[in-house]
Amino acid sequence: MRSSDKIYVAGHKGLVGSAIVRALEKEGYTNLILRSREEMDLEDQAKVRDFFETERPDYVFLAAARVGGIMANSTYRAEFIFNNLIIQTNVIDAAWRSGVEKLLFLGSSCIYPRQCPQPMKEEYLLTGPLEPTNEPYAIAKIAGIKMCEAYNDQYGTSFVSVMPTNLYGPFDNFDLETSHVAPALIRKIHTAKINGDPSIRIWGTGAPRREFMHVDDMASACLFVMRRDSTRMVNIGVGYEVTIRKLAEMVCEVVGFRGELIFDPSKPDGSPRKLLNVSRLNDMGWTPRIGLAEGLANTYKWFSDNLAAKYGA
Repeated sequence: MRSSDKIYVAGHKGLVGSAIVRALEKEGYTNLILRSREEMDLEDQAKVRDFFETERPDYVFLAAARVGGIMANSTYRAEFIFNNLIIQTNVIDAAWRSGVEKLLFLGSSCIYPRQCPQPMKEEYLLTGPLEPTNEPYAIAKIAGIKMCEAYNDQYGTSFVSVMPTNLYGPFDNFDLETSHVAPALIRKIHTAKINGDPSIRIWGTGAPRREFMHVDDMASACLFVMRRDSTRMVNIGVGYEVTIRKLAEMVCEVVGFRGELIFDPSKPDGSPRKLLNVSRLNDMGWTPRIGLAEGLANTYKWFSDNLAAKYGA
């Protein structure tokens, strides 16, 4: 990518999209095309096609999606498959029609089977049943991957899919009904500290193991992949995992909460383990730089500076 190329970041106000914008600006890319949801509804095919025909972006980062944690995925199953299917279908097809040079599609580690061998290689896609709690979302993301592959095969496009692990960082969603585990824990534990609560209740057993990556590392990896010629699907992660209990303990340390953690086994755990095999990305020449403790501290500072007052804490 040249600094003068027109680059469209779909979903630029979200966790991943905003990080990609920060990374692009930091590296001197100045010709960014950004549209909020109010300015352009990506679920409106006619408006999306008109936008691409008018703006003619050279590169596209498709970070727009409906996302959420285990509660949201379990509750809004119809919206998670419908919204994501229509957004990605409209953008991918319009990118081909307008002659986009390269598109990067953001998938998710939940595309892999529930009982997938660990760590999960890209080749394990579609080798077993999915985790039931987020199956609609996973199916939508798998459809996006296969759509990129199909357009590459039939039309000679250069569309690449990346599968990020669990992400966290500035501009994350801290709503307890729709957030992922890391921001949810940050908000709940912060609130418990402010209220002087002696304990905090957390969904599940605390035993599942998860891999967590700071979103700024994710953005760096996305730019790295976009600059390469390859269109092979690639996992993006840090290569190590912690239990949910350990994550909660680390958040307590960052926040300064000394109360008791009470885990509720009546609530679902989700997949028992999710660790990405990132050897393909590492072999390409990219490795992460932000450790989990540093990243959680960075994220909590951003939350405290920007959102603590909003949530009454």
